[in-house]
Amino acid sequence: MTLPAPRVDGRTAGGRGRIFLLPAAKSSTHRRPEVTKAQEVYEKVNTLIDQGIPKAEAFKSIAAEFGQPVSSIRGSYYSYSRGATGNGSSRPRRRETTPEDALADARAALERSLDAIDREVEVASERAAEAAAEAKALKASAAERKAAISERLEALK
Repeated sequence: MTLPAPRVDGRTAGGRGRIFLLPAAKSSTHRRPEVTKAQEVYEKVNTLIDQGIPKAEAFKSIAAEFGQPVSSIRGSYYSYSRGATGNGSSRPRRRETTPEDALADARAALERSLDAIDREVEVASERAAEAAAEAKALKASAAERKAAISERLEALK
């Protein structure tokens, strides 16, 4: 006696019974990769950027290497970078704003402003020191540079 062939929906052609398959046993050798694809993309893009290649070109190059769309590579890069660099949002959204929350947010914004002013002053001081050093170096070398140019002018006469 031959049994009816199973159909795509799992029932037999006679419509009576179902065929049940047990799930395949999990492999004991299955391990998570040490480096995720997103991490690999992030590292390769940064390597290319360090070599002077623009980020857009790095995305295109790696997309060709992986055989994937550029947008997929870009998404992998930025999703990993948010976690790796700490730029991702780690605080949960609030359902409603209470007066206490609003005051805390205002205080935090003002404190960040104070820190930003300190950073601006520090950066401006560094720029001023660099400019003063450049001016001093230019002033010190001015006579020598003028003499070299004067010699060339005399040679052309």
